[in-house]
Amino acid sequence: MDITTIIGIVLGLALVAWGILTNSDLGSYIDPASLIIVLGGTIAGYLVAFPLKEVLNIGKVIGKTVKNSEFNIDQIIGKIIELANVARREGLLALEEAVSEINDEFLQKGVMLIVDGTDPELVKNIMETEIENLSDRHSKSKSMLEMMGTLAPAFGMVGTLIGLVAMLQNLSDPSSIGPSMAVALLTTFYGSLFANLIFIPMAAKLGLKSNEEVLIRNVMIEGLLSIQAGENPRIIEEKLKVFLPPSVRKTVGTQEAKSENG
Repeated sequence: MDITTIIGIVLGLALVAWGILTNSDLGSYIDPASLIIVLGGTIAGYLVAFPLKEVLNIGKVIGKTVKNSEFNIDQIIGKIIELANVARREGLLALEEAVSEINDEFLQKGVMLIVDGTDPELVKNIMETEIENLSDRHSKSKSMLEMMGTLAPAFGMVGTLIGLVAMLQNLSDPSSIGPSMAVALLTTFYGSLFANLIFIPMAAKLGLKSNEEVLIRNVMIEGLLSIQAGENPRIIEEKLKVFLPPSVRKTVGTQEAKSENG
């Protein structure tokens, strides 16, 4: 689990609660009508913006923000160097036996294309098309949360207008002014809180995770094409290490390449 998402939300709510309690009581900031206007309106707008099959996926989209990445670029590079060593010792056809040990479907597909003798340019085109489709899916997921981040403050303003209208209609009754103003202000408060603490940050995290996955996919393509071209595992290692931060480059793939060269 990506604990930072949970920590961020809990910390944000705790700070807001602390700010409330230092000046007032928490109960005065709880208003079911305001909450229904903001959340209900956000959900309604979300239903209008996206088709049903996308709407039903919102749980999975949110779940991605609290799950750790399935990929470890260090391990991926190490695996590619290992495949390069196998191909150098036994030939490309020997990679077919290694496919069963690969957990990633994208990398499996690339290896099988190489084993089948597919033209390198076609291998590259097929795998880049996969990445484009992946990016499109991720972009759609991100846009869902961004839409909710836009709608929440908007419906907060709608609630504010409702409260102001109710207040202006009852100026002759001083006792109604306070509750009406509370609804007006609390809907804006709820809309801003949901948008800036939950929806927009989650969309940003999805974007980061998508960029990370696309980077790793590109590392796989570069590595597989290098294997297909018959390049030395040491050269492949150095090419792929460019994708890593300098602080971790020395620890990746060294032993695999050494064992081949030794």
